[in-house]
Amino acid sequence: MTASGVRAGIDAVWRMESARIIAGLARLVRDVGLAEELAQDALVAALEQWPESGVPDNPGAWLMAVGKRRAIDRIRREQRLQTKLAEIGHRLESGEQEPPEFDLVLDQERIEDDVLRLVFTACHPVLATHSRVALTLRMLGGLTTDEIARAFLVPEPTVAQRIVRAKRTLSEAGVPFEVPEGPDRVARLASVLEVIYLIFNEGYAATAGESWVRTDLCQEALRLGRILAGLAPDEPEVHGLAALMEIQASRTRARTGPSGEPVPLRDQDRGLWDRLLIRRGFAALLRAKEIGGPPGPYVLQAAIAACHAQAHTAEDTDWTQIASLYEILTRVTPSPVVELNRAVAVGMADGPAAGLALADALVDEPSLRGYHLLPSVRGDLLARLGRPAEARAEFERAAELTRNAPARKVLLDRAASLSVPQ
Repeated sequence: MTASGVRAGIDAVWRMESARIIAGLARLVRDVGLAEELAQDALVAALEQWPESGVPDNPGAWLMAVGKRRAIDRIRREQRLQTKLAEIGHRLESGEQEPPEFDLVLDQERIEDDVLRLVFTACHPVLATHSRVALTLRMLGGLTTDEIARAFLVPEPTVAQRIVRAKRTLSEAGVPFEVPEGPDRVARLASVLEVIYLIFNEGYAATAGESWVRTDLCQEALRLGRILAGLAPDEPEVHGLAALMEIQASRTRARTGPSGEPVPLRDQDRGLWDRLLIRRGFAALLRAKEIGGPPGPYVLQAAIAACHAQAHTAEDTDWTQIASLYEILTRVTPSPVVELNRAVAVGMADGPAAGLALADALVDEPSLRGYHLLPSVRGDLLARLGRPAEARAEFERAAELTRNAPARKVLLDRAASLSVPQ
Protein backbone atom coordinates (compact mmCIF):
# COMPACT_ATOMS: atom_id res chain seq x y z
CA MET A 1 0.00 0.00 0.00
CA THR A 2 1.28 3.49 -0.82
CA ALA A 3 2.08 6.03 1.90
CA SER A 4 -0.97 8.07 0.92
CA GLY A 5 -3.11 4.94 1.07
CA VAL A 6 -1.85 4.14 4.56
CA ARG A 7 -2.54 7.72 5.67
CA ALA A 8 -6.08 7.50 4.30
CA GLY A 9 -6.52 4.20 6.14
CA ILE A 10 -5.28 5.75 9.39
CA ASP A 11 -7.67 8.68 9.00
CA ALA A 12 -10.59 6.28 8.44
CA VAL A 13 -9.64 4.13 11.45
CA TRP A 14 -9.30 7.19 13.63
CA ARG A 15 -12.68 8.55 12.59
CA MET A 16 -14.34 5.22 13.39
CA GLU A 17 -12.44 4.18 16.51
CA SER A 18 -11.36 7.39 18.28
CA ALA A 19 -14.48 7.67 20.46
CA ARG A 20 -14.09 4.09 21.70
CA ILE A 21 -10.38 4.53 22.37
CA ILE A 22 -10.78 7.85 24.22
CA ALA A 23 -13.73 6.45 26.17
CA GLY A 24 -11.83 3.31 27.16
CA LEU A 25 -8.79 5.29 28.26
CA ALA A 26 -10.97 7.80 30.15
CA ARG A 27 -12.50 4.95 32.14
CA LEU A 28 -8.99 3.94 33.19
CA VAL A 29 -7.42 7.33 33.92
CA ARG A 30 -10.64 9.15 34.94
CA ASP A 31 -9.62 12.28 33.03
CA VAL A 32 -11.13 13.02 29.63
CA GLY A 33 -8.42 15.50 28.70
CA LEU A 34 -5.62 13.09 29.56
CA ALA A 35 -7.41 10.27 27.75
CA GLU A 36 -7.63 12.37 24.58
CA GLU A 37 -3.92 13.19 24.79
CA LEU A 38 -3.04 9.50 25.20
CA ALA A 39 -5.22 8.59 22.23
CA GLN A 40 -3.49 11.28 20.16
CA ASP A 41 -0.11 9.80 21.21
CA ALA A 42 -1.30 6.43 19.91
CA LEU A 43 -2.36 8.06 16.65
CA VAL A 44 1.09 9.63 16.25
CA ALA A 45 2.63 6.19 16.82
CA ALA A 46 0.42 4.77 14.07
CA LEU A 47 1.46 7.55 11.69
CA GLU A 48 5.10 6.71 12.40
CA GLN A 49 4.91 2.91 12.27
CA TRP A 50 2.10 1.83 9.97
CA PRO A 51 3.62 3.21 6.74
CA GLU A 52 6.48 0.71 7.26
CA SER A 53 4.75 -2.16 9.07
CA GLY A 54 1.35 -1.86 7.38
CA VAL A 55 -2.08 -1.42 8.96
CA PRO A 56 -2.61 -4.16 11.59
CA ASP A 57 -5.50 -6.62 11.37
CA ASN A 58 -7.25 -4.95 14.31
CA PRO A 59 -6.14 -1.31 14.15
CA GLY A 60 -8.50 -0.17 16.90
CA ALA A 61 -7.09 -2.72 19.34
CA TRP A 62 -3.55 -1.70 18.34
CA LEU A 63 -4.30 1.94 19.11
CA MET A 64 -5.92 1.03 22.43
CA ALA A 65 -2.93 -1.09 23.46
CA VAL A 66 -0.51 1.72 22.64
CA GLY A 67 -2.69 4.20 24.52
CA LYS A 68 -2.65 1.96 27.60
CA ARG A 69 1.13 1.64 27.47
CA ARG A 70 1.48 5.41 27.13
CA ALA A 71 -0.78 5.81 30.16
CA ILE A 72 1.54 3.60 32.22
CA ASP A 73 4.60 5.53 31.04
CA ARG A 74 3.00 8.86 31.81
CA ILE A 75 1.95 7.87 35.30
CA ARG A 76 5.44 6.57 36.02
CA ARG A 77 7.02 9.84 34.85
CA GLU A 78 4.80 12.00 37.04
CA GLN A 79 5.91 11.05 40.50
CA ARG A 80 3.51 13.50 42.05
CA LEU A 81 0.74 11.17 40.94
CA GLN A 82 1.81 8.33 43.22
CA THR A 83 -1.72 7.84 44.47
CA LYS A 84 -2.99 7.62 40.94
CA LEU A 85 -0.18 5.23 40.09
CA ALA A 86 -1.22 2.89 42.89
CA GLU A 87 -4.87 3.04 41.88
CA ILE A 88 -4.65 3.05 38.09
CA GLY A 89 -1.22 1.64 37.28
CA HIS A 90 -2.06 -1.65 38.93
CA ARG A 91 -5.17 -2.05 36.81
CA LEU A 92 -3.28 -1.22 33.66
CA GLU A 93 -0.35 -3.52 34.49
CA SER A 94 -2.64 -6.40 35.33
CA GLY A 95 -4.43 -5.90 32.02
CA GLU A 96 -1.22 -6.43 30.06
CA GLN A 97 -1.92 -10.16 29.90
CA GLU A 98 -5.23 -9.61 28.19
CA PRO A 99 -5.26 -10.04 24.41
CA PRO A 100 -5.29 -6.59 22.80
CA GLU A 101 -8.71 -7.28 21.30
CA PHE A 102 -10.28 -7.55 24.76
CA ASP A 103 -11.22 -3.92 25.12
CA LEU A 104 -12.60 -3.57 21.61
CA VAL A 105 -14.12 -6.93 20.81
CA LEU A 106 -14.76 -9.28 23.72
CA ASP A 107 -16.43 -6.78 26.04
CA GLN A 108 -18.65 -4.80 23.69
CA GLU A 109 -21.11 -3.92 26.46
CA ARG A 110 -18.37 -2.22 28.47
CA ILE A 111 -17.23 -0.30 25.38
CA GLU A 112 -20.75 1.01 24.82
CA ASP A 113 -20.97 2.07 28.46
CA ASP A 114 -17.67 3.92 28.10
CA VAL A 115 -18.81 5.71 24.95
CA LEU A 116 -22.07 6.74 26.62
CA ARG A 117 -20.05 8.16 29.53
CA LEU A 118 -17.94 10.09 27.03
CA VAL A 119 -21.06 11.51 25.36
CA PHE A 120 -22.41 12.82 28.65
CA THR A 121 -19.02 14.19 29.67
CA ALA A 122 -18.28 16.02 26.40
CA CYS A 123 -21.76 17.58 26.44
CA HIS A 124 -21.73 18.60 30.12
CA PRO A 125 -23.70 21.84 30.77
CA VAL A 126 -20.74 23.28 32.71
CA LEU A 127 -19.27 23.99 29.28
CA ALA A 128 -20.40 26.79 26.98
CA THR A 129 -22.45 25.56 24.03
CA HIS A 130 -19.75 26.22 21.42
CA SER A 131 -17.25 24.36 23.60
CA ARG A 132 -19.58 21.37 23.90
CA VAL A 133 -19.95 21.29 20.12
CA ALA A 134 -16.19 21.48 19.52
CA LEU A 135 -15.36 18.85 22.15
CA THR A 136 -18.07 16.49 20.87
CA LEU A 137 -16.84 16.70 17.29
CA ARG A 138 -13.25 16.21 18.44
CA MET A 139 -13.77 13.29 20.83
CA LEU A 140 -16.82 11.55 19.39
CA GLY A 141 -16.51 12.51 15.76
CA GLY A 142 -12.74 12.20 15.45
CA LEU A 143 -12.57 15.53 13.59
CA THR A 144 -9.39 17.60 13.68
CA THR A 145 -9.40 21.18 14.92
CA ASP A 146 -8.92 22.30 11.33
CA GLU A 147 -12.00 20.35 10.19
CA ILE A 148 -14.11 21.78 13.02
CA ALA A 149 -12.87 25.31 12.28
CA ARG A 150 -13.74 24.99 8.60
CA ALA A 151 -17.15 23.56 9.43
CA PHE A 152 -18.10 26.54 11.60
CA LEU A 153 -16.08 29.19 9.74
CA VAL A 154 -13.99 30.22 12.75
CA PRO A 155 -10.18 30.41 13.02
CA GLU A 156 -8.45 27.14 13.90
CA PRO A 157 -6.72 28.68 16.97
CA THR A 158 -10.16 29.63 18.29
CA VAL A 159 -11.35 26.02 18.07
CA ALA A 160 -8.12 24.76 19.63
CA GLN A 161 -8.54 27.18 22.54
CA ARG A 162 -12.14 26.11 23.04
CA ILE A 163 -11.15 22.46 23.23
CA VAL A 164 -8.26 23.14 25.63
CA ARG A 165 -10.47 25.29 27.87
CA ALA A 166 -13.25 22.70 27.76
CA LYS A 167 -10.96 19.92 28.94
CA ARG A 168 -9.51 22.17 31.64
CA THR A 169 -13.00 23.17 32.80
CA LEU A 170 -14.12 19.55 33.06
CA SER A 171 -11.02 18.72 35.09
CA GLU A 172 -11.28 21.73 37.40
CA ALA A 173 -15.00 21.17 37.94
CA GLY A 174 -14.34 17.55 38.85
CA VAL A 175 -16.91 16.29 36.37
CA PRO A 176 -17.06 12.52 36.90
CA PHE A 177 -16.70 10.16 33.95
CA GLU A 178 -20.12 8.56 34.35
CA VAL A 179 -23.67 8.41 33.08
CA PRO A 180 -25.72 10.49 35.55
CA GLU A 181 -28.89 9.14 37.10
CA GLY A 182 -32.28 10.59 37.99
CA PRO A 183 -33.07 14.27 37.34
CA ASP A 184 -29.41 15.01 36.53
CA ARG A 185 -29.54 12.48 33.71
CA VAL A 186 -32.61 14.14 32.23
CA ALA A 187 -30.93 17.56 32.34
CA ARG A 188 -27.68 16.25 30.87
CA LEU A 189 -29.51 14.29 28.15
CA ALA A 190 -31.16 17.53 27.00
CA SER A 191 -27.67 19.02 26.64
CA VAL A 192 -26.45 16.00 24.67
CA LEU A 193 -29.39 16.16 22.26
CA GLU A 194 -29.01 19.92 21.88
CA VAL A 195 -25.35 19.57 20.86
CA ILE A 196 -26.05 16.85 18.30
CA TYR A 197 -28.95 18.80 16.80
CA LEU A 198 -26.87 22.00 16.66
CA ILE A 199 -24.27 20.10 14.64
CA PHE A 200 -26.98 18.76 12.33
CA ASN A 201 -28.63 22.15 11.85
CA GLU A 202 -25.36 23.84 10.96
CA GLY A 203 -24.97 21.25 8.22
CA TYR A 204 -28.62 21.36 7.15
CA ALA A 205 -28.75 25.14 6.71
CA ALA A 206 -25.34 26.75 7.21
CA THR A 207 -25.50 30.04 9.07
CA ALA A 208 -22.71 31.56 7.00
CA GLY A 209 -20.39 30.94 4.09
CA GLU A 210 -20.72 30.02 0.44
CA SER A 211 -22.58 26.69 0.86
CA TRP A 212 -26.19 26.24 1.82
CA VAL A 213 -25.79 22.61 2.92
CA ARG A 214 -22.85 21.01 4.74
CA THR A 215 -23.46 17.31 4.15
CA ASP A 216 -20.44 16.29 6.20
CA LEU A 217 -21.87 17.84 9.37
CA CYS A 218 -25.31 16.34 8.73
CA GLN A 219 -23.74 12.90 8.34
CA GLU A 220 -21.67 13.34 11.50
CA ALA A 221 -24.71 14.35 13.54
CA LEU A 222 -26.69 11.42 12.09
CA ARG A 223 -23.89 9.05 13.06
CA LEU A 224 -23.79 10.42 16.62
CA GLY A 225 -27.59 10.26 16.87
CA ARG A 226 -27.64 6.64 15.74
CA ILE A 227 -24.91 5.75 18.22
CA LEU A 228 -26.82 7.45 21.03
CA ALA A 229 -30.04 5.65 20.07
CA GLY A 230 -28.19 2.36 20.41
CA LEU A 231 -26.63 3.37 23.73
CA ALA A 232 -29.85 4.72 25.28
CA PRO A 233 -32.61 2.58 23.73
CA ASP A 234 -35.26 3.45 26.32
CA GLU A 235 -35.10 7.25 25.95
CA PRO A 236 -37.95 8.44 23.66
CA GLU A 237 -36.35 11.83 22.96
CA VAL A 238 -33.19 10.13 21.70
CA HIS A 239 -35.26 8.24 19.14
CA GLY A 240 -37.23 11.43 18.44
CA LEU A 241 -34.05 13.28 17.53
CA ALA A 242 -32.85 10.36 15.41
CA ALA A 243 -36.20 10.33 13.58
CA LEU A 244 -36.10 14.09 13.04
CA MET A 245 -32.59 14.03 11.58
CA GLU A 246 -33.23 10.98 9.38
CA ILE A 247 -36.36 12.54 7.84
CA GLN A 248 -34.79 15.96 7.36
CA ALA A 249 -31.64 14.43 5.88
CA SER A 250 -33.81 12.54 3.38
CA ARG A 251 -34.40 15.84 1.54
CA THR A 252 -30.70 16.66 1.06
CA ARG A 253 -30.51 16.06 -2.71
CA ALA A 254 -33.63 18.13 -3.34
CA ARG A 255 -32.68 21.09 -1.14
CA THR A 256 -30.25 22.74 -3.57
CA GLY A 257 -30.50 23.63 -7.24
CA PRO A 258 -27.89 23.28 -10.01
CA SER A 259 -25.85 26.22 -8.73
CA GLY A 260 -26.13 25.26 -5.06
CA GLU A 261 -28.99 27.67 -4.43
CA PRO A 262 -31.55 26.79 -1.74
CA VAL A 263 -34.77 25.21 -2.98
CA PRO A 264 -37.79 25.83 -0.68
CA LEU A 265 -39.64 22.79 0.62
CA ARG A 266 -42.73 23.54 -1.46
CA ASP A 267 -40.66 23.58 -4.68
CA GLN A 268 -38.54 20.49 -4.06
CA ASP A 269 -38.61 17.47 -6.36
CA ARG A 270 -39.92 14.90 -3.90
CA GLY A 271 -38.76 12.11 -6.16
CA LEU A 272 -35.24 12.99 -4.99
CA TRP A 273 -36.10 12.41 -1.34
CA ASP A 274 -34.30 9.40 0.11
CA ARG A 275 -37.02 6.85 0.92
CA LEU A 276 -34.63 4.68 2.96
CA LEU A 277 -33.89 7.56 5.34
CA ILE A 278 -37.60 8.32 5.56
CA ARG A 279 -38.33 4.72 6.52
CA ARG A 280 -35.57 4.83 9.11
CA GLY A 281 -37.05 8.04 10.48
CA PHE A 282 -40.54 6.56 10.69
CA ALA A 283 -39.14 3.50 12.49
CA ALA A 284 -37.34 5.69 15.03
CA LEU A 285 -40.48 7.79 15.57
CA LEU A 286 -42.54 4.63 16.09
CA ARG A 287 -39.98 3.41 18.63
CA ALA A 288 -40.24 6.71 20.53
CA LYS A 289 -44.02 6.42 20.66
CA GLU A 290 -43.84 2.77 21.78
CA ILE A 291 -41.69 3.76 24.76
CA GLY A 292 -44.53 6.01 25.86
CA GLY A 293 -44.84 9.15 27.93
CA PRO A 294 -45.77 12.70 26.92
CA PRO A 295 -44.11 13.67 23.63
CA GLY A 296 -41.03 15.83 24.05
CA PRO A 297 -39.77 18.54 21.69
CA TYR A 298 -37.79 16.20 19.41
CA VAL A 299 -40.62 13.69 19.11
CA LEU A 300 -43.01 16.52 18.22
CA GLN A 301 -40.61 17.98 15.63
CA ALA A 302 -40.12 14.50 14.18
CA ALA A 303 -43.90 14.14 13.90
CA ILE A 304 -44.01 17.44 11.99
CA ALA A 305 -41.25 16.23 9.67
CA ALA A 306 -43.19 12.99 9.16
CA CYS A 307 -46.25 14.97 8.02
CA HIS A 308 -44.13 16.55 5.28
CA ALA A 309 -42.61 13.18 4.34
CA GLN A 310 -46.05 11.60 3.96
CA ALA A 311 -47.22 14.23 1.47
CA HIS A 312 -46.61 13.13 -2.11
CA THR A 313 -46.90 16.74 -3.30
CA ALA A 314 -46.70 20.10 -1.55
CA GLU A 315 -50.46 20.48 -2.05
CA ASP A 316 -51.08 17.21 -0.15
CA THR A 317 -49.39 18.54 3.02
CA ASP A 318 -51.66 18.37 6.09
CA TRP A 319 -50.96 21.89 7.32
CA THR A 320 -53.80 21.74 9.85
CA GLN A 321 -52.11 18.80 11.57
CA ILE A 322 -48.72 20.53 11.40
CA ALA A 323 -50.17 23.72 12.92
CA SER A 324 -51.70 21.64 15.74
CA LEU A 325 -48.35 19.98 16.42
CA TYR A 326 -46.62 23.36 16.53
CA GLU A 327 -49.23 24.60 18.99
CA ILE A 328 -48.37 21.67 21.27
CA LEU A 329 -44.68 22.34 20.75
CA THR A 330 -45.09 25.97 21.85
CA ARG A 331 -46.47 24.68 25.15
CA VAL A 332 -43.76 22.04 25.61
CA THR A 333 -40.86 24.26 24.53
CA PRO A 334 -42.00 27.86 24.29
CA SER A 335 -39.65 29.96 22.17
CA PRO A 336 -39.91 32.74 19.59
CA VAL A 337 -38.43 30.50 16.88
CA VAL A 338 -41.07 27.82 17.48
CA GLU A 339 -43.75 30.53 17.42
CA LEU A 340 -42.40 31.78 14.08
CA ASN A 341 -42.58 28.26 12.66
CA ARG A 342 -46.16 28.05 13.93
CA ALA A 343 -46.91 31.28 12.09
CA VAL A 344 -45.76 29.64 8.85
CA ALA A 345 -47.94 26.58 9.47
CA VAL A 346 -50.98 28.65 10.46
CA GLY A 347 -50.42 30.81 7.37
CA MET A 348 -50.69 27.69 5.24
CA ALA A 349 -53.58 26.12 7.16
CA ASP A 350 -55.75 29.18 7.84
CA GLY A 351 -54.51 31.72 5.31
CA PRO A 352 -51.72 34.32 5.17
CA ALA A 353 -53.57 36.90 7.28
CA ALA A 354 -53.72 34.52 10.24
CA GLY A 355 -50.05 33.65 9.85
CA LEU A 356 -49.03 37.30 9.53
CA ALA A 357 -50.83 38.19 12.76
CA LEU A 358 -48.66 35.65 14.61
CA ALA A 359 -45.47 36.79 12.85
CA ASP A 360 -46.22 40.47 13.53
CA ALA A 361 -46.45 39.71 17.24
CA LEU A 362 -42.77 38.70 17.12
CA VAL A 363 -41.43 41.87 15.48
CA ASP A 364 -40.34 43.41 18.80
CA GLU A 365 -38.92 40.16 20.19
CA PRO A 366 -35.28 40.98 21.16
CA SER A 367 -33.96 37.48 20.45
CA LEU A 368 -35.21 37.68 16.83
CA ARG A 369 -33.81 41.13 16.09
CA GLY A 370 -31.02 39.77 13.91
CA TYR A 371 -32.83 36.61 12.79
CA HIS A 372 -33.23 36.77 9.01
CA LEU A 373 -36.08 34.25 8.90
CA LEU A 374 -38.50 36.62 10.64
CA PRO A 375 -38.53 39.19 7.79
CA SER A 376 -38.32 36.33 5.30
CA VAL A 377 -41.50 34.75 6.70
CA ARG A 378 -43.25 38.13 6.86
CA GLY A 379 -42.20 38.83 3.27
CA ASP A 380 -43.74 35.60 2.05
CA LEU A 381 -46.99 36.19 3.91
CA LEU A 382 -47.20 39.80 2.71
CA ALA A 383 -46.59 38.71 -0.89
CA ARG A 384 -49.42 36.20 -0.63
CA LEU A 385 -51.67 38.97 0.70
CA GLY A 386 -50.97 41.11 -2.37
CA ARG A 387 -48.79 43.68 -0.58
CA PRO A 388 -45.67 43.59 -2.80
CA ALA A 389 -43.98 46.81 -1.64
CA GLU A 390 -43.98 45.68 1.99
CA ALA A 391 -42.98 42.16 1.00
CA ARG A 392 -40.07 43.43 -1.06
CA ALA A 393 -38.77 45.49 1.87
CA GLU A 394 -38.94 42.46 4.13
CA PHE A 395 -37.03 40.24 1.69
CA GLU A 396 -34.35 42.91 1.30
CA ARG A 397 -34.05 43.19 5.08
CA ALA A 398 -33.75 39.41 5.37
CA ALA A 399 -30.98 39.44 2.76
CA GLU A 400 -29.08 42.04 4.80
CA LEU A 401 -29.30 39.92 7.94
CA THR A 402 -28.25 36.53 6.59
CA ARG A 403 -24.55 35.60 6.48
CA ASN A 404 -25.11 32.75 4.02
CA ALA A 405 -24.34 33.75 0.42
CA PRO A 406 -26.76 31.37 -1.40
CA ALA A 407 -29.61 32.33 0.94
CA ARG A 408 -28.88 36.02 0.39
CA LYS A 409 -29.09 35.61 -3.39
CA VAL A 410 -32.42 33.79 -3.18
CA LEU A 411 -33.88 36.51 -0.96
CA LEU A 412 -32.68 39.30 -3.26
CA ASP A 413 -34.06 37.44 -6.28
CA ARG A 414 -37.37 37.07 -4.50
CA ALA A 415 -37.43 40.80 -3.73
CA ALA A 416 -36.60 41.68 -7.34
CA SER A 417 -39.37 39.43 -8.65
CA LEU A 418 -42.07 41.46 -6.94
CA SER A 419 -43.59 44.10 -9.15
CA VAL A 420 -44.33 47.20 -7.15
CA PRO A 421 -47.03 49.55 -8.52
CA GLN A 422 -45.72 53.03 -9.35
